[in-house]
Amino acid sequence: MNCTKIFLGLLIMPFIFSCSNTRKLVYFNNVGNNTFAGESKADNILLAPNDILSITISSLNPEASAIFNPKKESVTKATTVTGSNTESGGYLIDPDGNIQLPVLGKIKAAGLNKAQLKDYITNLLLTQKLLKDPLVEVRFLNYEVTVLGEVGRPTVITVPSEKISMLKALGLAGDLTIYGRRDNVLLIREENGQRVTRQIDLTAKEFLGSPYYYLEPNDVVYVQPNKARASQATMWPQLVPILLTGLSVVVIVLDRVFR
Repeated sequence: MNCTKIFLGLLIMPFIFSCSNTRKLVYFNNVGNNTFAGESKADNILLAPNDILSITISSLNPEASAIFNPKKESVTKATTVTGSNTESGGYLIDPDGNIQLPVLGKIKAAGLNKAQLKDYITNLLLTQKLLKDPLVEVRFLNYEVTVLGEVGRPTVITVPSEKISMLKALGLAGDLTIYGRRDNVLLIREENGQRVTRQIDLTAKEFLGSPYYYLEPNDVVYVQPNKARASQATMWPQLVPILLTGLSVVVIVLDRVFR
């Protein structure tokens, strides 16, 4: 009789667990048909020391422009989501916030955004009469985000387009595992020289219009494990000896019964 009860208990156990609340596993509950405003802030991000920039200067006179675009040695290595390594040359902002440009010399870049630095370089070229109708392009070369925790493939992602949403980053990292907390994803970001943390709820529709929908350079996304993963990590080391002991007892009993 006791064996029958144990067997029935084991039989219905999967159904009990399957009845748990699946809302915690679903993104954007009750999102419905809505429109959410939200744009990447990449163009407004302030440059800071250790940023690496690509700066290209051109004009209607290619020969006159060439001196401002020397072939630069590689200064950084980046690991892509595919696992390959790429090298990029660029201008490294030094600890004092400066970059060194050909002919123009030392320029203060830290504290400006890309558009402001572009305008500043353009004005220098015009006021010093170095080029006529210059075109200046400024881009990040170290736009990277890191995804860690309960995802399929924890990774560092390079972002050549300078625009990436948290959802895309998670997708490139293999999405959240079944053990990842979708209602409590940790975002670590540097703002004004300080590290700030934000708890992101991916199950809430409000996330689609939040300022954290798009990631910024050097953001770290950490997917925290749920209670099932935590209990699994602490439970199995204790259960294995018990299960092995129980299995040994069963083998001994069966051996004696069928002798």
